[in-house]
Amino acid sequence: MHAPLDGLITALDLVDTGARTSEDIFTGPSQWMPHGRVFGGQVLAQSLVAATRTVADDRHVHSMHGYFLRPGDVDESITFAVDRIHDGRSFSTRRVQAYQTGLPILSMIASFQDDDEGLVHQIEMPGDMPDPESLPSTAEVLGHLDHSVAQHWANDRPFDMRHVPSPIYLKADGERTSHQAIWMKTLGPLPDDPDLHRAALAYASDYSIMEPVLRRHGLPWITPGLKVASLDHAMWWHRFGRVDEWVLYVQDSPAAQGGRGLSRGSIFNRDGLLLATVAQEGMVRIPSRR
Repeated sequence: MHAPLDGLITALDLVDTGARTSEDIFTGPSQWMPHGRVFGGQVLAQSLVAATRTVADDRHVHSMHGYFLRPGDVDESITFAVDRIHDGRSFSTRRVQAYQTGLPILSMIASFQDDDEGLVHQIEMPGDMPDPESLPSTAEVLGHLDHSVAQHWANDRPFDMRHVPSPIYLKADGERTSHQAIWMKTLGPLPDDPDLHRAALAYASDYSIMEPVLRRHGLPWITPGLKVASLDHAMWWHRFGRVDEWVLYVQDSPAAQGGRGLSRGSIFNRDGLLLATVAQEGMVRIPSRR
């Protein structure tokens, strides 16, 4: 197994402390990041794992809404406190607070549902996308650069990500559009646990969701003084899909204003089935617009 993928599985394997007062308490590690702040997708996925541990096995997450409250410190472990808000006939609701050194860094509510029948429709996956095998990986784009962040993005992330039309790590080529897509999958196979795949999809959903905001204004990630931070994150799971197989993350940004940008994403499997929908607002600041 690839070391980054092993690190993802380890990060999502939370420890149940056994505490049972008004909340269920779990702990988990922080993955190293070159800028010293915990990756938002990591704490989202861990919070989802914590909530899932308190729900009946026949109920699965269908929605999650979280607010990032403080930057997490990669040198500190994270404590997850789960409040069992409600268990109904079909739905269960959980609130999760993620803490470091006694202070909350994320607050999230997630809803779970048992299998049910109902109306079915979905938007269509774009039909003009190149195959992922024809696109360069992040390792191929950045692996030659002698820089800690570039090397981390190229070699230390558990997901292979391939941009359509092109990545904006170093430059934002082409039209200044608020649309892009990314093929992504884990670097190797994952265990068959469906809840692990759901959590891993939440993890990866935070990687690139703010990029349509940057692409619209011709801003690559290396823009001097650029500051981007996730403020909130919402996600809806429509059907199960494996994340160790290629999925297409189609993204757009409808608006940016007041130092904030909003992005939306639709995640399809390779057969065109809509797996999940994502929305995130983030802080986006550059020196000339402070």
